[in-house]
Amino acid sequence: MRDERDPRRWWILGVLCLSLLVLVVDNTVLNLAIPSLMTELGASPADIQWIIDAYVLVFAGLLLTAGSLSDRYGRRRFLVIGLVLFGGASALAPLVTEPWHLIAVRALMGVGGSVLMPSTLSILVTVFDDGERRKAIAAWSAVAMVGVIAGPTLGGFLLDHYGWSSVFLINVPVALVAIAAAILLMPESRGPGRRLDPIGVLLSVAGMSALVFVVISVPAEGWTAPSVLAAAALAVLALGAFVLWERRAEHPMLPLELFRDRNFSGASFSIVLLSFGTGALLLMLTQYLQFVLGYDPMKAGLALLPYAVAAALFNAVGAGLGQKVSNRTLMAAGLGVMAIGFGVLALMTAESGYGMLITGLMVMGIGGGLAGPAAYTTLMGAVPPAHAGVGSALNDTVQQVGMALSVAVLGSVLAGVYTSSMPADAPAAARDSIAGAAQLGDPAVMETADRAFVSAMSFGSWVGVAFCLAAVALALAVIRPLPKPPAAAEPGLAEAGRPAGS
Repeated sequence: MRDERDPRRWWILGVLCLSLLVLVVDNTVLNLAIPSLMTELGASPADIQWIIDAYVLVFAGLLLTAGSLSDRYGRRRFLVIGLVLFGGASALAPLVTEPWHLIAVRALMGVGGSVLMPSTLSILVTVFDDGERRKAIAAWSAVAMVGVIAGPTLGGFLLDHYGWSSVFLINVPVALVAIAAAILLMPESRGPGRRLDPIGVLLSVAGMSALVFVVISVPAEGWTAPSVLAAAALAVLALGAFVLWERRAEHPMLPLELFRDRNFSGASFSIVLLSFGTGALLLMLTQYLQFVLGYDPMKAGLALLPYAVAAALFNAVGAGLGQKVSNRTLMAAGLGVMAIGFGVLALMTAESGYGMLITGLMVMGIGGGLAGPAAYTTLMGAVPPAHAGVGSALNDTVQQVGMALSVAVLGSVLAGVYTSSMPADAPAAARDSIAGAAQLGDPAVMETADRAFVSAMSFGSWVGVAFCLAAVALALAVIRPLPKPPAAAEPGLAEAGRPAGS
């Protein structure tokens, strides 16, 4: 009923968006701090890789477990615990004196992020009913998009004025505000009491961690390295055993019957395809702006602002259209528009410049704004309220795995396209990367490197077109339109969002 809606729900949404923002901004800011970490902390390239990857490895490995435990022990509780861990680890960063110290700090931040992230979406779907949930999800996904753009801008300012430690310290006050607001404003919610699934937890953590280790190790080690092969074997065995165990367990950590719902599985795999298609390209955009166009980090961040604005505005448009148009139609239309945006980027040359780049990105932002809320609403709408935490975690996991696979697989392919586009007699550093070409300071070499890099980016954009169109086909073939919900809140929300102890 309308009068049963929590009167503080929009304030609660603000807390959830703030919590999400601190995660997104932190991950985008860190990349800018790499030169400072190498010079001031004495970090080697291998150290830098692990400073970045330690977070991803722990975060992705623990997501499903954290989401499941939040359903049992309380989603607000896990949100607060995640903020405490994330903010506390961030406060330790300025105290480190060795690269391995910072690797440990990043791993602890990954634990905090994995505990925090699933609660942001699961609390949202329990606080908002069918009539308002789409608008709330649109705001949540818009904040994630804005954070990706705000990160480089904020990071450039902090690094220019306060040094590398400031990119971690900025998390602390935000986390403190979010903790206080969560405790004061947010009701506790949990699913019906279920027994723990310790075997499922162990198999999930082992399998997901091994899978992510493979993904992040392939670019440097190659597919045939002993460590990669061993981790791949562990991932296959552990995840296979996890599926078999969850099918037979009396109280499974991950209810596999979710995948029998066409809307859940269709939305999940559409998100995987989209994440895979966009992951490596977004990584290359910052290099294009800084190396090809010569922008400094802050200007590069501001240059992407129109993209964020378009995505945020059309998230709102998509939420409004969702009251009249089916999720399947919105997803297919939005993904189709994104394919057009990728097509614009694919036609770029070294002479195209910023205008063509931002045109393609804004078209992509429009498409993502239309498709995003529909995809998340479809996925979470198929999850029983009792499993909102693990459903949210699964949404986060498929995105993380899709992005990580994209960076590992497409990143290697795009690097190969760049190298093959460079002349055989070019300096080795210039053939390895555009960053190596920039360090040589030779204008002729840099001009050649620019053309090779844009050629590689064009190839990646065509890959993005293909994956967007595949996601369109999947959405149309698998997802089924749902009947319009009644005005009243759906049964079960009150149970999923019940105050603790009631």
